[in-house]
Amino acid sequence: MGKVIAVCTSPARGTQKENVHKATLRVDYGVEGDAHAGNWHRQVSLLSYDKVQAFNARGAAVKDGAFGENLLVDGFDFARLPVGTRLGCGEVLLEITQIGKQCHHGCEIFQRMGDCIMPREGVFARVLHGGEIAEGDEMHLVYKVGIITASDKGSMGEREDLSGPAIAERLPDDYQVVCTEIVPDDRAQLAEAMRRMCDEQGCNLVLTTGGTGFAPRDVTPEATQDVIDRAVPGIAEAIRAYSMQFTSRAMLSRGTSGIRGRTLIVNLPGSPKAVRESMDAFIDVIGHGLRLLLNTDGECART
Repeated sequence: MGKVIAVCTSPARGTQKENVHKATLRVDYGVEGDAHAGNWHRQVSLLSYDKVQAFNARGAAVKDGAFGENLLVDGFDFARLPVGTRLGCGEVLLEITQIGKQCHHGCEIFQRMGDCIMPREGVFARVLHGGEIAEGDEMHLVYKVGIITASDKGSMGEREDLSGPAIAERLPDDYQVVCTEIVPDDRAQLAEAMRRMCDEQGCNLVLTTGGTGFAPRDVTPEATQDVIDRAVPGIAEAIRAYSMQFTSRAMLSRGTSGIRGRTLIVNLPGSPKAVRESMDAFIDVIGHGLRLLLNTDGECART
């Protein structure tokens, strides 16, 4: 969780941004009243407040907006977040599109200090949903979610998918479904769908439903094992333990979970009721793991 420290704009290119305290952000445009806004990939610039403080401790004495940032935010190390990360602030939704940019060595700060932090610490984003941002507003991560339903009949349109929508309904507000697929109970096709959501669509969390039982074509766990880099057995164990409260058949689930790159993949059962129960077992605690994958939580120790 972060907090907006300053909202800055400049009326013309080549002039320094100044703190205007609040502003309206428009979809596919940027900050109203800012000369750098437009329909391109660098619609909004963001900088971490602690990085500016550290720079000022060296005697820089820069003011808010001096690095060209639109939003100065405390609580995030933006340069550590991967491209594609989404950030929510009130109604506004941003997606990071670029980390840093080449510095013009003729800029006043570089000429005076021999350094400028914007090229390595600043990030740029596009506006996916508009609204107003003001000083003091809270900013938070918005996790991109992919949902895969494993079903032969569903993939052929012979059965309505009820479990995929049940997953979406159970997600908290800071989890946003960006892609869904219904895939046959085929190991190779399921694995490819997972790879696509992880590697191409940049999902932070991929949830599968179906294909975790004993039937010959239940191969979702095997497909998951084909694509993950690291296993996370505790999540699947927690789901089975929690579901045992409702049915002893939960012990027959072979669902697994694991990490591919910066994406967590979790297998859920096939029925809508079992999906909801399984989501209740882990969704409240999964955010810490996702923040670790995104390099925003550095410590796990508890006192």
